Amino acid sequence: MSPAQWDLPPELCCRPMAFVALTGLDVVYNAIHRAIWDAFCTNRRADRVPISFKVLPGDHEYPKCRTKRTSYEWYIPKGILKTGWMNKHLNLVPALVVLFYELDWDDPQWKEKQSECATKVEIVRTSLQGRNTKVAVVLIQKKTPLPPGEDLVASERASALCGACDLSGKSLFVLPHTDHLVGYIIRLENAFYEHAQTYYYNEIRRVKSHKEFLNKTTHQLLFVRHQFKMGFFSELKQDTQNALKYYRTAYSLVHELRAHETNMLEIKTMAGFINYKICRLCFQHNTPLDAIAQFRKHIDLCKKKIGSAELAFEHTAWMSKQFQSFGDLFDEAIKLGLTAIQTQNPGFYYQQAAYYAQERKQQAGQLCSHEPGVGYPAPDPLETPTGALDFYGQRPWRQGHQSIDPPDSEKEKQGILALQVKERDVLHSELIIALLSNAVAQFKKYKCPRMKSHLMVQMGEEYYHAKDYTKALKLLDYVMCDYRTERWWSLLTSILSTALKCSYLMGQVKDYITYSMELVGRGLLIVYKVDIVICDCQNEVPEPEPDCDPASVKMAQSLWSDRISLAGNNEFTIEVQDYVPFVQCKAKFLYPSFHIDEPVQLHVYVRADCPHPVRFSKLCVSLSNQEYNQYCLLEDASKEQDILEPSTQENMCLVPGKTRKYCFKFVAKTEDVGKKIEITSVGLMLGRETARYVYLNWRGGWGDAASSHETLQASRSFKRRTRLPEQQLDWDTVTIQSSTMIISRVPKISVQLTHEPPALTNEMYCMIVTIQSEEDTVAKDIKLTAGLKPGQDANLTQSTQITLNGSEVCDDSHPALLPDIPLGDLQPGQKPLYIHCVSTGSRILLFHVAYSVSATVEGKDITCKCHKDETVTLETVVPFEVAMKFVSSKFEHLERVFVDIPFLLMMDILSASPWPIELVNSEVQLASSMTAIDQPQSQVEGVTLQTSECASECFLLKCPPVQNGTSTVASGHYFISWKRKSAFAETSVVRTIVILPHVMVENIPLYVHAELPSFGRVRESLPVRYHLENRTGLVQDVEIGVEPSDAFMFSGLKQVRMRILPGTEQEMLYNFYPLMAGYQVLPQLNISLLRFPNISGQLLRRFLPSRIFVKVTF
Repeated sequence: MSPAQWDLPPELCCRPMAFVALTGLDVVYNAIHRAIWDAFCTNRRADRVPISFKVLPGDHEYPKCRTKRTSYEWYIPKGILKTGWMNKHLNLVPALVVLFYELDWDDPQWKEKQSECATKVEIVRTSLQGRNTKVAVVLIQKKTPLPPGEDLVASERASALCGACDLSGKSLFVLPHTDHLVGYIIRLENAFYEHAQTYYYNEIRRVKSHKEFLNKTTHQLLFVRHQFKMGFFSELKQDTQNALKYYRTAYSLVHELRAHETNMLEIKTMAGFINYKICRLCFQHNTPLDAIAQFRKHIDLCKKKIGSAELAFEHTAWMSKQFQSFGDLFDEAIKLGLTAIQTQNPGFYYQQAAYYAQERKQQAGQLCSHEPGVGYPAPDPLETPTGALDFYGQRPWRQGHQSIDPPDSEKEKQGILALQVKERDVLHSELIIALLSNAVAQFKKYKCPRMKSHLMVQMGEEYYHAKDYTKALKLLDYVMCDYRTERWWSLLTSILSTALKCSYLMGQVKDYITYSMELVGRGLLIVYKVDIVICDCQNEVPEPEPDCDPASVKMAQSLWSDRISLAGNNEFTIEVQDYVPFVQCKAKFLYPSFHIDEPVQLHVYVRADCPHPVRFSKLCVSLSNQEYNQYCLLEDASKEQDILEPSTQENMCLVPGKTRKYCFKFVAKTEDVGKKIEITSVGLMLGRETARYVYLNWRGGWGDAASSHETLQASRSFKRRTRLPEQQLDWDTVTIQSSTMIISRVPKISVQLTHEPPALTNEMYCMIVTIQSEEDTVAKDIKLTAGLKPGQDANLTQSTQITLNGSEVCDDSHPALLPDIPLGDLQPGQKPLYIHCVSTGSRILLFHVAYSVSATVEGKDITCKCHKDETVTLETVVPFEVAMKFVSSKFEHLERVFVDIPFLLMMDILSASPWPIELVNSEVQLASSMTAIDQPQSQVEGVTLQTSECASECFLLKCPPVQNGTSTVASGHYFISWKRKSAFAETSVVRTIVILPHVMVENIPLYVHAELPSFGRVRESLPVRYHLENRTGLVQDVEIGVEPSDAFMFSGLKQVRMRILPGTEQEMLYNFYPLMAGYQVLPQLNISLLRFPNISGQLLRRFLPSRIFVKVTF
């Protein structure tokens, strides 16, 4: 039987929708009718009612309605469900026929058109031939109708038309052809949908009414049929809940039928249909667990209903289709939003479908293998008069037969033979591959890599059986990558055997050799001859693999002969990292690094895993610097191939299970110092260049597809290793060192740094570098690189300078690192360096000494470049801190100064250096806004400050008049020349510049100062003269009062008011008479300026002395 027989009918798989027939529309020649039809059928969104529309002519002949049966007493059904019943109600028998007729309410020929419309309605009713299908009329009008009740003419004529056509008022509709046509169409659809639902509701009632006439003895088939029909009508009515209920009842009833070989196929077919409906509705109701439970129940009930043993392949074909259909339903539900999981996804059902398809293939091979003389029977027992079956699941040669025994045993045999012959022609492999492909896609989607690989192996085997060797090899090669890595040796053996057959039958020489090498390797379960692997030197065609198709073998032998005869087709390079061959290799440098004055040593370890000894002809190591490859080459000079020698460097024969070590060494070039040398590959040649040979290439010098996994397992293993003899090596203990660094010769010099940390900011800090040689020969071409170590903060680079000349002051033009200072050949001596640090903080200084020296390595003279690095962390601190302040003549702190009134600038220098600091000189450079009253001289010259000691000096200054009343002016700069006091080295003088602070200057209208002796005596007269100077351009009215004091008596004006002319000075003389000794408070002078009330007397009193020392008179 063709595979299409097992496909579910399309009318079963589609979504049932109410069928509505539209008549009276000329969609070809009438534009209005075409627009109406397009509005019905195009752009149907999900929110529109589910209706299937068809345009039919008015006199269309619908299927005839059978005569209604009044009794089932003597009726015996011939089958469960007719093959055309579902299609009939989906596409042939409408639930509603709608007649479209162009007629306006005010049409002048109303009577005639009314009569014509009634005639058309009658024709439709006649063609329906007694069916319960509803009929409706839609009047196509040009004008928009008035609201109901306002157009009396329309109401009258509508009633008349309904009466003429024998229609109810709910079956007459009006469709205005206006701009809002789609809106009117949607309203019509909703009305049609209500009529259709009424029709299907009546059909369900009609079918249900038959139940009272049935009995369970002879009418079991009808119980199933009626439940299925009610479920189907419920789906057409879009009542899916009731549909599911009817289908569940039908499913229970179908398994209550008495089953035997003659009706087994019909029962299974109907059970499959009903199960499909139940599962589909469960997914639709978003209850996937119910669907899965139903399907499992279905399989459990049907898997043992095999039927005829001679047609057992039909049962497996049906089972395969059940799983495939459920997988399709599951996948469709997922696309609509259902969430699947890794352990429950459609892939498992496609996989099971493929399993039954494979079983079908095996059964077909057993049951359909007839003798050559047996052909297809004639006449054809599978032909039917109509070309189709009357009932689903029945045999063509005995349709309608429900008894246990077949009516004609000869016809039964011919029918079975015809089915077997047709099954023999089925391309089973294509069916299996399609199902496996679906399963692989699902398992890939849900991240199940091992299930995917397992099924891809089955696909490859099916392609092999289908003789599509190219696709088979492609799939198997893809899967073998994972199995090699994870070391599934038993699985890999089976897959490699199939791949080897494919490569042989395709004439793929390289693939054939590669797979042969793997089959004699470690862990695999098939033992091949090593001669096949190495390839016979005579270039003969290998023997065919067992169990190959004879026709394909003949073609393969021809292909092999052609390809072997081609020149250049006997050289093969195999990249080992993709395979697991029978030879393992590990290449390693002896150490992670080698000095330039010692030879680089390289060991190559080789082990054979095949069951017999094998000989190779060449071993070569490729390095990143190809100039060294010539020193890492081993070639076989012997012509014999079966000699087992002791383990020497020249021995090219590998004994199974034993590890051979081959040693190479070479002298690195001086220009490779600081460079890495890597093993790029190791090559092993099997065979000889004069004949066929295979070149095994280990990229990186070691490892095949399974090595990483094996290394990991060996590192985690707690198993005690067996002790090997001293001459033998334990393969697992050989570590990998695939690269080495060529480093410079170990320097035999010492570098000493002499200095006195920490450094002081802005000083020329001296560091003495002492280099001493311990070399056996002269150290030549010595170069010193000194300065700030690269890679530090950029701010340190900008604030650090280095020089060899300590007498000059560094600036920004000097570098932070002096490279390659030539020192010539090494002589005893020292090299002073001077470092200028502008900012404080920690910085790392580098001293790099490079030189050349001659050496002999392996009898070869080379010039080695050596270097030694010394680093030191230098802390930089400030040498001193300078504090500045402005004070009055009475040493009171001043926030502001006054024009032409003297004040003092005080300097405090606090040493912060751990070393003594000598202050060489100091100088004040005043700004133009400030002048010195006397010649300023340094008061700290030659002073030496120890840690935390302080030196102070002061300068007497005054400010000339300013333009505005109040202004902030600059003071100038303060220069300090200093140096570190050290016995270690002569230090240079550093000049530090300190910016003096700005100060606020104000004009004062009246300046008051006093002249008095430096001290007084008790009971002796003390003359005091007060000077009042008017510094404004106005006449000043001044009130002066003297407050009495307990320590003094005085004579003079106690209170006076005077006027002082602009720019003039007024004097006042008082005689104070001290009464007590010691520091005494002078009588206080209160001054008020009437023109400047804001100027307080307290401000003016700041310029006057407040105390005087009074001595005792003896």
